[in-house]
Amino acid sequence: MNLGQWIGLIAIVLSLYILWQIREVLLLMFAAVVLATTLNRLAKRFQRFGMKRGVAVLLAVAIFLAGVVGFFWLIVPPFAQQFQELTNQVPKGFERFNVWLDALRTRIPDELVPYIPDINSLIQQAQPFVNRVLGNSFAFVSGSLEVVLKILLVLVLTGMILVDPLAYRKVFIRLFPSFYRRRVEGILNKCEVSLGGWITGAFIAMFVVALMSLVGLSVLGIKAALALAILAGFLNLIPNLGPTMSVVPAMAIALLDDPWKVVAVLILYVVIQQVESSFITPIVMAQQVSLLPAVTLIAQLFFVTFFGFLGLFLALPLTVVAKIWLQEVLIKDVLDEWGNNHRKETEFVIVSESPGKNDNWTSENPDINEKPSIDDDILKQED
Repeated sequence: MNLGQWIGLIAIVLSLYILWQIREVLLLMFAAVVLATTLNRLAKRFQRFGMKRGVAVLLAVAIFLAGVVGFFWLIVPPFAQQFQELTNQVPKGFERFNVWLDALRTRIPDELVPYIPDINSLIQQAQPFVNRVLGNSFAFVSGSLEVVLKILLVLVLTGMILVDPLAYRKVFIRLFPSFYRRRVEGILNKCEVSLGGWITGAFIAMFVVALMSLVGLSVLGIKAALALAILAGFLNLIPNLGPTMSVVPAMAIALLDDPWKVVAVLILYVVIQQVESSFITPIVMAQQVSLLPAVTLIAQLFFVTFFGFLGLFLALPLTVVAKIWLQEVLIKDVLDEWGNNHRKETEFVIVSESPGKNDNWTSENPDINEKPSIDDDILKQED
């Protein structure tokens, strides 16, 4: 390797190191791009009705903010009330458990009484776990401020991109060599179409899951059914792991009414997710985004390992965009064209002898016997 190649290699390594160090910032920027793409599609729909660009963008942002406020308004108060009631029921549950242990000691032989656990000893054994949970709670509260700042950063970036998306698009395209910029523009168009398809399919699946959860929980008589249904629909954005996360608060609230409702809620959520994965996703997502289930799961594990919860939440759109770039750049532009530059095209050129000065053949009075025969020459060459 010469000096220029060594410098290029060192520059590539340093660039990859810098990108790895700022990976969280890049992920937040991608989240802003996804949100801006969603709001931009909504604004374009309003523009079809004759609205100006500025009015359409403001209306789209207002709808988004109203949705966020409505989500927290419907979710937080019922959950706070139910979990406050659950907290009050926990000491009563311990008292009932202690009474049941005392009754059990009177019915069993005296030899087995020492093996019956005492509620006080159980509390002492659980004390380290409680302290650990409280410590994690304080860490969670301290990390909440960081989460709020990241959300504000995403919202600010989204607003900046929405003001003039073409300007940011041109800046990104100019990062590539001039001969490849038209190709990059086509790839970005495909990414925008695929992201729009994923967003449409995701919202349809969210609505169906939330509606089925609301009907099922209302039939079972579970409190805060609307809040639980909205939460189930929102967590459906996270494939595979989202349904598991949504069933936990539903089972906890069901425990306040009757123990059998916990099993009923678990069965209800399993049925809903089977319907969603077997019918809704194949019908909706197959027409919008074609991703193999194994690829989706591997992508989730990869992004949650390197980027945390935000990577898990954005795993699907990241996979959609990464698939297009790999398919268009690596497969079509590199692998499919590998060796094509060395392919030579063969041209068959026929050269005929022109008549000499002493030949009797002329264009005005041709002699068929003396005219050079091109067919004969070709046949001789083939022989």
